[in-house]
Amino acid sequence: MTYSDDFLRHVLKRTKTVAVVGVSANQIRPSYYVARYLGLKGMRVIPVNPGLAGQTLLGETVYAEVSDIPVNVDMVDIFRRSDAVPPIVDAALDRWPDLQTIWMQIGVMHEEAAAKAEARGVDVIQNRCPKIEYQRLFNELRMGGFVTGRVSSKLS
Repeated sequence: MTYSDDFLRHVLKRTKTVAVVGVSANQIRPSYYVARYLGLKGMRVIPVNPGLAGQTLLGETVYAEVSDIPVNVDMVDIFRRSDAVPPIVDAALDRWPDLQTIWMQIGVMHEEAAAKAEARGVDVIQNRCPKIEYQRLFNELRMGGFVTGRVSSKLS
């Protein structure tokens, strides 16, 4: 799947609230640091994980399912196996008639669920990471792909 940089940039710029499905409380898991990063970029991140439901993560209440989220979201970011995607997409489409984006993380793809969302006018991105795309598109990648902060010209 290929997506133009303009399309990805547009999706990331317009997203204000994102539900991260499958987020972990473990700070070294990709789902945690992607959710945290999106929050640092000004997005409201609503965590979704049935095992953590009712707890607070990244300053927000964790919900068991997308259908439990009491606020509107612009994007649903899916950190689940590909075979788990259809019921998540169905619940998101039922919950938010004006949902803008379904984003499936690296390694996550489901053509039927994507086609269903696209038929409803929802943009779908598969097998990509919004953190990586944000860093790439907004010039935040540095040495080795990491934002390294200030680099000293002095060597110790």
